[in-house]
Amino acid sequence: MSTITTKDADDSKHQCAACGDSDDGGGNLKACTACNLVKYCNRSCQVAHRPAHKKACKKRVAELLDEKLFKQPPPNEDCPICYLRLPIVLVQSMYQSCCGKMLCRGCVHAHAVAAADTEKEKCVFCRSEATSSEEEHIERMKKRAEANDAQAMSNLGSYYRFGMIGLRQDHAKALDFYHKSAELGNNIAHFALYVCYQTEDIVEKDTRKATHHGQLGAIAGNVHARYNLGCDEHIAGNVDRAYKHWMISANDGCDLSMKAVQEGYKNGFVTKDDYAKTTRAYGNSIDEMKSDDRDRAAACHALMGADTF
Repeated sequence: MSTITTKDADDSKHQCAACGDSDDGGGNLKACTACNLVKYCNRSCQVAHRPAHKKACKKRVAELLDEKLFKQPPPNEDCPICYLRLPIVLVQSMYQSCCGKMLCRGCVHAHAVAAADTEKEKCVFCRSEATSSEEEHIERMKKRAEANDAQAMSNLGSYYRFGMIGLRQDHAKALDFYHKSAELGNNIAHFALYVCYQTEDIVEKDTRKATHHGQLGAIAGNVHARYNLGCDEHIAGNVDRAYKHWMISANDGCDLSMKAVQEGYKNGFVTKDDYAKTTRAYGNSIDEMKSDDRDRAAACHALMGADTF
């Protein structure tokens, strides 16, 4: 039986996969940009070799995606006031259109309670005066969007999607802002696009696009996108992939994912070791996002009848 020597492997790195010509280590060959497994001396060779390479290329691309998809993403950034991790529940944070900062509601609430009357309506971070009208708020948000602020773009997308803050409902503008925000890496916009394409909310249903944006949102750290991807995989019968998603998002403090992992453990889909690790990580994340000010703000928010998602 023949074996591939180290020299053979090294030589293959400097040979065109189609015609076999070598660049003698000169670096003139161009790798397949999708899989990076093989190299070619020109475009014609790449096209000629495509039928033979297609299957291996597709398999490697899927493997590379899974490596990114099932890697624990970094946690939310910290609130710039209290330096505690920002909550994963969206309404427990507030975007400031004056300075572009995302603050936890705990800090905003504490400021509103303790500050003098003349200071209560000012931004906790930059001390700018609060907007006095919906028109002024939208104007600020549009200026932030023009400055390539991805969160401002995502917010404007939602305003147009639902017809909020004095703006008329405009699905085309909503999609445009969501896509621009997503292109800048905003995970909230990716999740919004996942929902839009999955539910036919404001655009024709497209499961492929929904999955694409759900995956990018999950990779960027959106626990809601990841929880939903887990549900999609479970419905499709891909139980192992479903629980991978749920364990990763539970690690970041997602309640729904933690409940799914608990059920998985009871039903034998999650090992004792994985369940113990996930439970510890979940508890640590909850502790990192908790404070008395945030609890008081949540209680006040609940009294106002606001949603908690």
